Amino acid sequence: MAEGTKDGVWPVPDVLAYLAGTWRVERTVRDLAGGAAGHFEGTTVFKPLDVRGLLHEESGTFTWRGVARPAERTLRFLPGPTPGTADVRFADGRPFHDLDLSGGRHVARHPCAADLYQGEFTVRDADHWRTVWRVGGPAKDLLLTTDYARAV
Repeated sequence: MAEGTKDGVWPVPDVLAYLAGTWRVERTVRDLAGGAAGHFEGTTVFKPLDVRGLLHEESGTFTWRGVARPAERTLRFLPGPTPGTADVRFADGRPFHDLDLSGGRHVARHPCAADLYQGEFTVRDADHWRTVWRVGGPAKDLLLTTDYARAV
């Protein structure tokens, strides 16, 4: 187990400082109802906002059912009430979820119309973290697993 880890997770005393920089991203997307699978590969850059916080810009290629196309998304990570926490928002400022990595692991929920997104965030070490989102609802039954590795 890497130095600083406890039970396979890495506590993060300052989430914004930890995330800042460039990360290589690999995501698998599984449609649990229909059996289809997809893959995203790209980069996420966390760069300072004009105000306090980080701008999360993700870009890459998403392949679904054999068709590859460009994909991107933007989020805002604003300071939470303590350094290990953040308030994650969509690019337009709408709330997405809270994030507390002070213990190295966090579970978040986001209701979206009739669907529910439940995410688990796990920090593995100083340069690797993972998110697993389970999306369920009348039209969705998805599992999204994303691995982040710090780019050097």
